[in-house]
Amino acid sequence: MPGIVTLSVAGLAGGCAGWSAAPLTERYCGPVTPRRRIALAVTAAVVVVSLTWRLGVGAELVAFAYFGVVGCLLAVVDIAVKRLPDLFTLPSYAVGIVLLGMAALVVEDGLFRFVHALLGMAALWACYAVQHYLRPDAMGRGDVKLSGVVGLHLGWLGQAPWVTGVLAGLLLGASFALAGLLLGRAGRKDELPFGPFMLAGALLGVMAGGSLA
Repeated sequence: MPGIVTLSVAGLAGGCAGWSAAPLTERYCGPVTPRRRIALAVTAAVVVVSLTWRLGVGAELVAFAYFGVVGCLLAVVDIAVKRLPDLFTLPSYAVGIVLLGMAALVVEDGLFRFVHALLGMAALWACYAVQHYLRPDAMGRGDVKLSGVVGLHLGWLGQAPWVTGVLAGLLLGASFALAGLLLGRAGRKDELPFGPFMLAGALLGVMAGGSLA
């Protein structure tokens, strides 16, 4: 398990990454306020520390830390304007595949994990793509594009974390929507920013390691 110094360095790196990346949200959410910048920095720091604590310091951590920071940007934009910009999702496919591919060369069972990651990416993308085809009003294209990136990283960890992360995202989103309906704060036709729930579910899948599957 990483020590306090390692986790502190990870938190500092994640916070700096979130702080530095905050201006990328300006074209979607308007001028970057100090509040948003601080929120991104703190959230990114917490996510990177959590990933470091769970995965340890290794080759795979680079890929997951990158996705963690990008996920924070996506969550902020989706909550603000209900969009998951291609600027963040599409490059994450290439970066994730390259970084996990490099990690596969040095970690135990690396090739097996990498194949699992690619299968997880394809499977989750297909599931979301079918949902979008059947109900485009309920599942946006941005969610479909993000699903492949989520599936890639969860697939690297194995089938149980993949199942946990996917189901957790669905359950979190459904619970939030139901709570909104019951409290009268949302209607049946209101659009729900689903990206943050997908990302939160993915983080839960990583942290739980499939123990909830």
